[in-house]
Amino acid sequence: MSSATAEAQAGQQWLRHLPLVLLGVSLVVALVTGPATGATSSGPRLAAQLGLAAATAALLAWWAYGPTAGGGPARFALRTALAFALTALNPLFCVFAWIGFADAADVLRGRWVWVGFAATAAAMATGQSGGLPTGPTGHLAFFLALFALNFGLAAAMGRAALQIERTSTDRAAAIAELERLNASLEEALLRNEALQQTVVAQARVAGVQEERQRLAREIHDTIAQSLAGVLTQLQAAGQEADPDARIRRATELARSALAEARRSVLDLAPAPLHGAGLPEAIDAVVRCWAADQDPDRAARTDLVVTGEVRPLHPEVEATVLRIVQESLANVAKHARAGRVGVTLDYDGEEVVVDVRDDGVGFDAGRPAPPSSFGLRGMHQRAARLAGTLTLESCPGGGTAVSLRLPALAREAA
Repeated sequence: MSSATAEAQAGQQWLRHLPLVLLGVSLVVALVTGPATGATSSGPRLAAQLGLAAATAALLAWWAYGPTAGGGPARFALRTALAFALTALNPLFCVFAWIGFADAADVLRGRWVWVGFAATAAAMATGQSGGLPTGPTGHLAFFLALFALNFGLAAAMGRAALQIERTSTDRAAAIAELERLNASLEEALLRNEALQQTVVAQARVAGVQEERQRLAREIHDTIAQSLAGVLTQLQAAGQEADPDARIRRATELARSALAEARRSVLDLAPAPLHGAGLPEAIDAVVRCWAADQDPDRAARTDLVVTGEVRPLHPEVEATVLRIVQESLANVAKHARAGRVGVTLDYDGEEVVVDVRDDGVGFDAGRPAPPSSFGLRGMHQRAARLAGTLTLESCPGGGTAVSLRLPALAREAA
């Protein structure tokens, strides 16, 4: 229970007992001062006061402690009428009549509050002026002045009480709204904490998946390609009279695969980029690729570099080199091409590399089989650096692979 609610309940208990207390005080004062004021000198008048006071006390006790305890407009009107009658019999009962000022604003509503104040002010003025204004004109004027004074004071206090009540209500509403906002904020903080934990968990899973894909691409583009070259050289050596050259080349490829395996473990830049620029690294890859081809079916290979050559971010250079390697490996496996062209273009804010061949081509609109990891890996590499990879091919029309990446400067590393 809040302090405001406890105070309100205490106030209601006080108002329940107050009418009986004031009636008792009024009766005692009236009887004690009666002989001096003459208000109890007449037997019938005294009997009327005692009888009416007893009836009023019984009624007040029933309202306060009976099964229908509480107040209402009808009970307020009847109590005020009894207080006025007692005051008319003995002016000192105006002490009891004052109770109307205390609870009119709680019992009555709207304009009836001012009617209750006026009735109570009339009873108070009757007692303060010594009785009903039935005598000379001066008595009436005195009564009216006292009425105006009592009503004015009651109106002022009533307005103040209403303002205080309104302020208390507004403050209670503001506190309730603040508590609601605090509860909403705590709930939002709990949701945000749970969301943050979910995001962290998802980021961890995504990071693991990204690292797995990176390792898979590295193994496919380096070690797997080198081992495939070793196998090709050894197969060719078995069919030649002098296999020494093939065996030496297979040895070189095996050593390259071992070096790439060690480099992948350390997550360094591709081996051809060590101590060389991107054009030189691509040139070395193209020459090695051409040397590994069967001399009887070797395709003519050309490299063209355009634009202003400049150092790029290591990730950009590594991605360009890997896609060139994979594209050339696909040409060797599938294209049966007579000519292959590689173009490296430093085009302002982008770097563009194209690998084109005049081979047998294929239907580019046909979905790639699940085992086609190379093409999927090239798309992943391009997307990782916000680039685009375009593949154009048709049966009998050759194949073109085009990669566009942001030309991030080496200083951005």
